[in-house]
Amino acid sequence: MTLSSLTEGIPVLSVLIFSPLLAAATAVLIPNDRLLRWWSLVSTTAIAVFSLALYCRFDPATARFQFAEHAAWVPWLKIDYSLGVDGISVLLVLLTTLIMPLCVLASWRYIKARVKEFMICMLVMEAAMVGVFCALDAVLFFVFWEAMLIPMALMIGVWGGPRRIYASIKFFIYTMAGSVLLLVALIALRLQTGSFSIPGMMGQPYAESFQIWVCAAFILSFAIKVPMFPFHTWLPAAHVEAPTAGSVILASVLLKMGTYGFLRFCLPITPLATHAFAPYLLWFSVVAILYGGFTALAQSDMKKLVAYSSVGHMGFATLGIFVLNTNGLEGAIMVMINHGVTTGALFICVGIIYERLHTRDLGEAAGIGKSMPVFMGFLGMFCLSSLAFPGTNSFIGEFLVLAGGFAHAKLLVVCAVPGVVLAAAYMLRLLQRVAWGGENNPVHTGLKDLEWREILTLAPLLFFVLWIGLHPQPLIRIMHVSVLHLIDQVNLALPQAAALLP
Repeated sequence: MTLSSLTEGIPVLSVLIFSPLLAAATAVLIPNDRLLRWWSLVSTTAIAVFSLALYCRFDPATARFQFAEHAAWVPWLKIDYSLGVDGISVLLVLLTTLIMPLCVLASWRYIKARVKEFMICMLVMEAAMVGVFCALDAVLFFVFWEAMLIPMALMIGVWGGPRRIYASIKFFIYTMAGSVLLLVALIALRLQTGSFSIPGMMGQPYAESFQIWVCAAFILSFAIKVPMFPFHTWLPAAHVEAPTAGSVILASVLLKMGTYGFLRFCLPITPLATHAFAPYLLWFSVVAILYGGFTALAQSDMKKLVAYSSVGHMGFATLGIFVLNTNGLEGAIMVMINHGVTTGALFICVGIIYERLHTRDLGEAAGIGKSMPVFMGFLGMFCLSSLAFPGTNSFIGEFLVLAGGFAHAKLLVVCAVPGVVLAAAYMLRLLQRVAWGGENNPVHTGLKDLEWREILTLAPLLFFVLWIGLHPQPLIRIMHVSVLHLIDQVNLALPQAAALLP
């Protein structure tokens, strides 16, 4: 009996959303920290295995929303409990569920105080993140969008580093400001359409001025979440102060909500305004790629280096989105997935070093390769993936983005290509320093190589680095029809957009 047949007739999306909440409620009753860790690991693993039903049962031949669930929630306001996934959101749901057990393993020894509260925060956040990618009602989407904000701020503020309060408040203020703009845009669309249905908002003949203002609110909201330059300043602080699992969740999933917002709201709902704003957003993306690369190259703190590399990598994602062609959009989605895998793995690797040395300074970590050869094997592969080495997962995403950009505007690609060179520079610098260092390395003879728990944490991520890098077709096949449908929705506005283009 297959997983597909076992889940037939089960509301899969609701199970994926409410199972983490049920696990969190059960965790309240568990008094022992060791049992709490095991319960969280078993729960998140079971949810991850169950989520594979989405992959097994998904029909890639259609762009419609699948696994749909619909029920009246607040009828007098026309707010519904409406869920569904297409070829774009299903991949992000799978990324979320598959990364969570690894976050629990990465926190096994890192989190020593308030273990119960930490695990509950992670489980609540998983429910909210899955909900964001599944919601087809604007109010439901906004509820999940806000619900993930509080546990993330708590993870940074309670279990973070020395400047955790500053980083937590900055993260909260920035993202809350974006949420206010998002709410205003959703209310404006409700007044126009008479419904909060997200599919119902798509393809409507909105006035040009209305689209411009609503799209501007969406862009500012989602640009903060990505974050795009110049709204990126909250990200390094949050990454550096967050515990390892917090950094992994932030990089692997939370940043993708901004780019997902562009794909779900800006392009299909306000296509005319998207065409008008696209040239500016493309150049902001190029600036983010170059700025993130140069800033990462200057860092001596390994966590800051990986954090600033995220700014550059997400710049490739937004570049692919706003070239508004098939290669660009498919490349952007691949970049989103691959960044979640690779950058999450790099943050786990930095956390492993920190657990042993109690520092993230490159100089202090110089030369640990001699004492930790297994660890260096993993780190070497993840660094090669981050610089988009052919055969690793990141290569196909950035290649498709550059191909889409070249078809759209050759000058964009010429300006963005140095970002690829910079990624090679800062990642090879990190790898060289950690593996070999220089002539006067600190003494690391007492360091222990990876434990089985740490190998189990990194091995699945390495599998996806190689599997996606060598055989990306299964993921592209899932998203392809949905991407074509999205391109069609955007291109319907092309004749009108010509008058608004700069």
